Amino acid sequence: MAQAWAFFLLALFSFSSCVSKLFICSRNGEGSFLCTRSQEVPSIASKRYRTAYHFQSPKNWINDPCGPMYYNGIYHEFYQYNPGGTIADNIVWGHSVSTDLINWIQLEPAIVRDTPYDINGCWTGSITILPGDQPVIIYTGRDSKDHQSQNIVLPKNRSDPYLREWTKADNNPRILPVGPGLNSTEFRDPTTGWIGPDGLWRIAIGAELNGYGAALLYKSEDFLNWTRVDHPLYSDNAPSMWECPDFFAVLPGNNGGLDLSAAIPKGAKHVLKMSVDYSDKYMIGVYDLKRDAFVPDVVLDDRRLWLRMDYGTFYASKSFFDSKKGRRIIWGWSNETDSVSDDGVKGWAGIHAIPRTIWLDSDGKQLLQWPIDEIESLRKDEINHQGLELKNGDLFEIKGIDTLQADVEVDFELASIDSADPFDPSWLFDVERHCREAGASAKGGIGPFGLVVLASDNMEEHIAVHFRVYKSQKSHMILMCSDLRRSSLRSGLYTPAYGGFFEFDLEKERKISLRTLIDRSAVESFGGGGRVCITSRVYPVALADDDTVHMYAFNNGSTTVRVPQLRAWSMMTAQVNVIQG
Repeated sequence: MAQAWAFFLLALFSFSSCVSKLFICSRNGEGSFLCTRSQEVPSIASKRYRTAYHFQSPKNWINDPCGPMYYNGIYHEFYQYNPGGTIADNIVWGHSVSTDLINWIQLEPAIVRDTPYDINGCWTGSITILPGDQPVIIYTGRDSKDHQSQNIVLPKNRSDPYLREWTKADNNPRILPVGPGLNSTEFRDPTTGWIGPDGLWRIAIGAELNGYGAALLYKSEDFLNWTRVDHPLYSDNAPSMWECPDFFAVLPGNNGGLDLSAAIPKGAKHVLKMSVDYSDKYMIGVYDLKRDAFVPDVVLDDRRLWLRMDYGTFYASKSFFDSKKGRRIIWGWSNETDSVSDDGVKGWAGIHAIPRTIWLDSDGKQLLQWPIDEIESLRKDEINHQGLELKNGDLFEIKGIDTLQADVEVDFELASIDSADPFDPSWLFDVERHCREAGASAKGGIGPFGLVVLASDNMEEHIAVHFRVYKSQKSHMILMCSDLRRSSLRSGLYTPAYGGFFEFDLEKERKISLRTLIDRSAVESFGGGGRVCITSRVYPVALADDDTVHMYAFNNGSTTVRVPQLRAWSMMTAQVNVIQG
């Protein structure tokens, strides 16, 4: 339940975004950049801001993905949904089904607020498929006093291929925040269950324990009656509630997924993910079966240094094991970054990021993420450029595709790595600040280079997704930024410069890859093969004005950058919860 994040948004939109230096505009005869300002800003209600192939509801508010699963040939996506408005209120479990994770049919809500224990919302939870092919939902209910509890729901008719109707179990709530140190208003978001070596089921629940963040551990013989273990699965020493925990196993260098309730192969690692500090962070470690506890490989006291699933607008993510293709898939919620009143005018708020395959890098140090293969079924009108060379100040326009709905894959090859600027480890504590200071117009040794997307004719509006290479003591550090500061002429938007670092062996491989999915108001970028992912939400005036928007590859660094291959496609519109008739 993304409760803390929703409150943050309300405060966030009380101020207007600042105006930053333009990246690049049309050149005059002296090499300066010229821009002109639009006179009128069209309504935010433009249909051109609705995404074309991301998951969203036809109208109203959505947030956290809940209980994704593959069951009897059908993918199910449950999600936090307000059936009556565009704010985080009156939450029920929306329900959609698909055969390909791209095109979705919207069904009636699976869980609604009709009991005292969930009258203030049916909040985030998970699905576990028990032996005998029995799906079970466990979710957080919130009562009239905002006390939270965990509740069980079962499908009414398992022969229904869509599982349209669900029934709450008798004797709910099943888990109450009972015990020393628990805060009854900070106790939510149960994970998918797994079986331990003793044959008992386990789940973790996000909580505030003695004022600190924790993933509490519970055990059960039948998945109905639960007992709290006397220690958490893992806890933090900082005063902050952990929302939306996720716990799963991964194999280093193997992009196949693992079912946590099956036998875990030797050499596997475990991942504990939590939603905290307005982002999704994770740790890699081992699940100590004797202690029944998660043990991180590395413990970092400063949470600013924790690994992140995504460095942009991405929260409350949830993964599941896809038994159809033997992979682990993760979804995340991407909230709107306009104002609450704008959402009311639009009539909708919130999307889900493109489903991603997720696995552990071969070195076992970080997760890699990549858009699921099915998204490629929407590609058309491919263009292909090979052997490009971008010198300092070069700007290459990418034409021949729909720049509002596109999939772009670029390999950048460095002519030399000798001119990399030195890396300052202090940048890791505030990467967004460094992205602002080292923007796309600030020339460096190697970089900035990358893509400019959703650019207006005069470049007054644009988003720059770019890299910059630094030399550290042991290797090279790659900075990836998604700079939204010039993304729109509208006021009242949240337009940061998102960014993340990843370590890269440039001595071994000189190519740095960038894949960017553009879908009108959503821009998702994957750098270095999925080492850094950044999801951005943008509202360019040019898009709503029906103007042409442009896309470019660029280099503003002193070192020449080669592009051995640039491939791009227009993306067709998916059928996502479209109201028929």
